[in-house]
Amino acid sequence: MLKIYQYRELNREATQQLVSRNADENNTIGERVESIIAAVKAEGDQALIRFAETFDKVSLSKLYLNQAEIATIAAQIGDEQRLAIDTAYNNIHKFHQSQLKKEAQVETMPGVTCWREFRPIEKVGLYIPGGTAVLPSTFLMLGVPAKIAGCKEIVVCSPPQKDGSINCYIAYVAKLLQIDRVYLVGGAQAVAAMAYGTESMPKVDKIFGPGNQYVTKAKTIVQSTTPTAIDMPAGPSEVLVIADETSNPVFVAADLLAQAEHGVDSQAVLVATSEEIIAKTIAELEKQLAVLPRKEIAAQAIDNSYAVVAADLEEAMAFSNEYAPEHLILATESWQKITGLISNAGSVFLGNLTPESAGDYASGTNHTLPTSAYAKSYSGVSVDSFVKKITFQHLTAQGINNLGTTVEVLAELEGLQAHKNAVTVRKSLAGK
Repeated sequence: MLKIYQYRELNREATQQLVSRNADENNTIGERVESIIAAVKAEGDQALIRFAETFDKVSLSKLYLNQAEIATIAAQIGDEQRLAIDTAYNNIHKFHQSQLKKEAQVETMPGVTCWREFRPIEKVGLYIPGGTAVLPSTFLMLGVPAKIAGCKEIVVCSPPQKDGSINCYIAYVAKLLQIDRVYLVGGAQAVAAMAYGTESMPKVDKIFGPGNQYVTKAKTIVQSTTPTAIDMPAGPSEVLVIADETSNPVFVAADLLAQAEHGVDSQAVLVATSEEIIAKTIAELEKQLAVLPRKEIAAQAIDNSYAVVAADLEEAMAFSNEYAPEHLILATESWQKITGLISNAGSVFLGNLTPESAGDYASGTNHTLPTSAYAKSYSGVSVDSFVKKITFQHLTAQGINNLGTTVEVLAELEGLQAHKNAVTVRKSLAGK
């Protein structure tokens, strides 16, 4: 069950050690991933087929499902599940569509106009995790903003099921998003295939999607060795819950377990203003854990998690900012008093009636978020993640004369005479 720490007793070194997670100190994961990437780069499709047999225990005759096959599988979905996915799709689309805004032109001085325009990233790769849980919600979170952004080619990879296919929920989302091919490839090998391309799979410009430590490591490696960008180093999932005397221990325990059931490497952290709150939450954890279908997985994650006792909500928030959680839940009626103190978090859930599950599935916000303290420097996925913003400027005759002398002086002091000349020749013509 949860280990308990007193925040006031933690020095700087102990705090940093406590908030550290998913380290690969001996580079064991890194070395394995590098060998997988090298194999895919050298052997292409054959490596992917071999890895499917090794890791997924599936013998594939081909590496993808086509549009007709996807439609046949999607037809198996039940009405209740279809309605739920449709509702989530509509909410996610509505929230992300609002992000697509044209920026105004700015006249920085008379005759000098500057602005930005977005252009979609042409080829993007979406990694939809499989493993112990298949996640059509992640498909929605990545596919919807990609479509809104206008990406011309969307490559989708997801690990094959035991029958060498995908489930009807993934297929239905593919149909909703008008994706005509789903590649049956998972893990680090999927990332490598999207980064380098194979006989069957085109190379992409940017890779999106969460995954385990192997997927995360593969993304960071290909980003540094190819022109392929990544959304963020999004690894095993995590939540931090801040609780006080106004919290409901039943809700808090449910939120911690909702995170823990993702995988044994997930982490659920409770920061509370008293040991009594923690004790009540632990009692609820034991009660709720006993009836979960994925209780073995959740129990291991909880055993690797912990609770911290803070003096007050401000101190709790200080610890949270050090941890920089993927998901932050303010399980308090006083949440409005402390939201201004948040500096590092992927997505925030406010009050006792806002579970993380809402954002995971259907409120509209994106659940592909930075983990492992990357929330200190990364944002979650949005429409902006799928576009490039190109700057434009236009100078009139008045503009080149107004700005010219400034540019000439700056170019000259840097010793770049050709830069100065490019302005000077225009000033002489503009003055005529």
